Amino acid sequence: MSKICLRVLVSGRVQGVWYRQSTQQEARRIGVTGWVRNLPDGRVEALLSGDQTPVEVLLEWMHQGPPQADVKAVEFEVVEDPKTHHSFSIER
Repeated sequence: MSKICLRVLVSGRVQGVWYRQSTQQEARRIGVTGWVRNLPDGRVEALLSGDQTPVEVLLEWMHQGPPQADVKAVEFEVVEDPKTHHSFSIER
């Protein structure tokens, strides 16, 4: 299986609605590593790393997010990940 790494920016009502925690839980469930964090401008940023299919599944989930979220847009780009991630963390 091919590996992929995506940088993702999610906008809408995604802070204060358990978006980061839900993303972490979903990533760990399907085997994606990386991190997620809030940005000062109200968006959420994430780095998704792993096999292509699970990363794409998580990316699709991020368009909806947890029930309290109201996702307006999801932007992503393929990036080179200089670090090896062993889990999925919430960055502060």
